[in-house]
Amino acid sequence: MSEPSGIIQHLRSRLDSKAALTVLLLLHSAVTCLSLIKVATFQSYIHFSGERLWIAVAVAIAFSAVSLLFAAARFSFGYFAGFYFYTMILGFLWIDVFSDYSYERLLAGVSAGLSLVLFLMPMLFVRAPFRQLVVLSNARFEHLLTAILVISIATIAVASTYNFRLVAIADIYEYRDALEFPGAIRYLTGWVSSTLLPFAFACYWLLGHPKRAGLVLVLLLFFYPITLTKFAFFTPAWLVALAVLSRLLEARTSVIVSIFVPMLLGLVVIVLTGGTLTSVPGRYFDIVNIRMMATASSALDIYNHFFASHPVTWFCQISVLKPLTHCPYQEPLAVVMQSTYGFGNLNASLFATEGVASVGLYLAPLSALACGLVLALGNRASAGLPPRFVLMSAGVLPHVLLNVPLSVAMLTHGTVLLFLLWSMTPRNLFEPKP
Repeated sequence: MSEPSGIIQHLRSRLDSKAALTVLLLLHSAVTCLSLIKVATFQSYIHFSGERLWIAVAVAIAFSAVSLLFAAARFSFGYFAGFYFYTMILGFLWIDVFSDYSYERLLAGVSAGLSLVLFLMPMLFVRAPFRQLVVLSNARFEHLLTAILVISIATIAVASTYNFRLVAIADIYEYRDALEFPGAIRYLTGWVSSTLLPFAFACYWLLGHPKRAGLVLVLLLFFYPITLTKFAFFTPAWLVALAVLSRLLEARTSVIVSIFVPMLLGLVVIVLTGGTLTSVPGRYFDIVNIRMMATASSALDIYNHFFASHPVTWFCQISVLKPLTHCPYQEPLAVVMQSTYGFGNLNASLFATEGVASVGLYLAPLSALACGLVLALGNRASAGLPPRFVLMSAGVLPHVLLNVPLSVAMLTHGTVLLFLLWSMTPRNLFEPKP
């Protein structure tokens, strides 16, 4: 029995080597760009032209050098989130070459590239652990997990009284704009679905409690008829996929493969079948290649265009700051974008909101650095925990961070809660029992 296990361990370590990761990273960069060429045939706001192809290829090759940081750095929460942001910015730099929007595209590309590099410095390399101020015993930690389940069930029960509608994914947009929840329920819904239940799932899965892990997945699925989001519908399947993937591969390889393989599969099936977005392959391509990645990149393109001719916010879009200063925008930025471009409520990542929208292109890199320092607190809070546990418990957050401002991710989606839970988790919790 030891020989097959040894072979598997050897293969895992070889795939996690610097050389193997470098090849995988470069392939991923190529697939990201090829995917956007195909996306442009379906989405009118993303363009592609053979005349500018050589420029886009040169930009992508040059920027792919940044990806080599992920071959050198060790795994951390920042590694996980940072790689997703790398993919998003690479996508924006590709879109930026072909964009029909009028703004200083060269300046925007340089600003975005520099922003990512400064963002990654703390995200990848700040790792010094916090001193644990609260150290729970293993027994008390089990009680904490039970409390998370109780809070989650109560949140689902109360939120269901405001909305619980079983509809097909294609029909959710007919009802979603009419959803209204009290502030407390809105926050609890975000905390439970994005942070608390994924954290509990990772604990129960790795501690060998499959029934409780299954209960967590069922509870997560209940958020779909409550919130009517694709995100809620696919979260249980995504967490299981991360659990299986991280069992087969090392954490760093799992992070890269978690985007590379779904995007590659979407590109292959849409090219081979030649289907539309209404076909089964087309729906997969729409969810993964378009919604999951291309939309986040194109949002930065749109925000650059808007704020090229409108005043920046100086962070007044953050709700706690808006009453303290004059703000040129009374509605949330997502609604402002909807009113201007008609693409729906267009939320965007910290690079678009805390960066371009808040301080403009010249100061956006400094804002990105500050955001990186904030998120690097997660590295420090999770230091000493097994990489697989960190990957699984944070499984939802990279997708959240790609699509909402940092302030929303930290507070509304409970990222700060996850950092707190990591800091309280006993470091010997997942050690094999004698």
